[in-house]
Amino acid sequence: MTIDQAGGTPPDPATRAFAVTNRAVLGIAVPMTLAFLTTPLLGIVDTAVVGQLGDAALLGGLAIGALAFDFVFASFGFLRTGTTGLVAQAFGRGEEAAERAVFWRAILLAAGIGLVMTLATPLVIAATDCFVAPDPAVSQAMTVYVAIRMLAAPVTFINYALLGYVLGRGQGTTGLVLQLVVNGGNIVFSIVFGLWMGWGIAGVAWGTVTGELLGALVGAAIVLPRFRRGRRLRPGEVFDAAAFRAMMALNRDIMIRTFVLVAAFALLTQQGARLGTVTLAANAVLMNFFMLAGYFLDGFAAAAEQLAGRAVGARHAPAFHRTVRLTAIWGFCLAGATSVVLLAFGDAAIAFITTAADVRAEAARYLPWAALTAVSGVLAFQMDGIFIGATWSRDMRNMMLLSFALYVAALWWLGSLFGNHGLWAALHIFLIARGLSLWAVMRVRARTTFA
Repeated sequence: MTIDQAGGTPPDPATRAFAVTNRAVLGIAVPMTLAFLTTPLLGIVDTAVVGQLGDAALLGGLAIGALAFDFVFASFGFLRTGTTGLVAQAFGRGEEAAERAVFWRAILLAAGIGLVMTLATPLVIAATDCFVAPDPAVSQAMTVYVAIRMLAAPVTFINYALLGYVLGRGQGTTGLVLQLVVNGGNIVFSIVFGLWMGWGIAGVAWGTVTGELLGALVGAAIVLPRFRRGRRLRPGEVFDAAAFRAMMALNRDIMIRTFVLVAAFALLTQQGARLGTVTLAANAVLMNFFMLAGYFLDGFAAAAEQLAGRAVGARHAPAFHRTVRLTAIWGFCLAGATSVVLLAFGDAAIAFITTAADVRAEAARYLPWAALTAVSGVLAFQMDGIFIGATWSRDMRNMMLLSFALYVAALWWLGSLFGNHGLWAALHIFLIARGLSLWAVMRVRARTTFA
């Protein structure tokens, strides 16, 4: 039995019971961790390609354009996570037709949102230009990059839906393949168009468009042939008003949660800037460690999404509770190992990232805070996965808002008392509050769901 088969075997229609094993958890978590780790590699390659052109304005335009896309595309990440939860529950119920209906709703929503974002390209460019206020040469480079890359918005969001569908069925290896095709194609075509063909920053943007299109074609080639084996869906099953409303409500809550999370990191950056340029730069360096830990923990969050959603769909409480237990054990083990590695080799990593002696010294002072974010944040990552899979999105949104209010208070109070140490302490409070509040709500929701 392959890994995908281990995660993707339909439950017995009579009992809908299934076993959650370490192999099932790792069969999703390991491939998806590898897939998520290709994302920073993509950014490095794009930067290296543009860096070969020897024009600082082009690098600045790329950086600002990438920042705009990080915000825009992260805002619509619910097209992946929401799809995973709904498909996983249909999979747990053994309703293959419902899985396909969720898929087509997600595809239609993705294509529609993507088309709107493409048409809104001038607004995105104007908003980014107004917010950052770069030099004219940087602004021109950013405009070229964003105008081209935004053409890929529909297929980018369709790729989110494709990935959400295969993860909802527990097919982590297929998800890895899709991500490798998208990011690998992006890397190859960016090099070909940007360097070999001499298109510069426009070539990097066209490389991204081509990579996303290639990923959508490969994803469709993998997923669509499976649908021929089932009965044909009636239009009413796809265009079900109640189902669309439920999907939109789920996606709305996930989107709010994402906005608040982005705002939390933006506030940390803003408060760090008030402590001086060196502190701002040091915090930027150290946040790379938190983001790296997040890529590892996201793999286990993906496993929690699928397995928890499948358990809720099957109404099988033992599978749900074992999912919580195993993903927590693996998550905390990985988080602990990550923190140990960062504490041991963090100084060397800081020296690799920056050559500025004052920034190195400042970052070294706060390294333990950054290294331990993996441990303080692991429960929040895991609980996000559980709640997304179970589609308890309103509770996840509310606990995020509650934790954010606590974070803002801690940021102001501790920051005024202890400076940058206080800012990092507030971030830990935010992460721990999210994890513990979701855990407490999860216990209540689980009793109600499986009663």
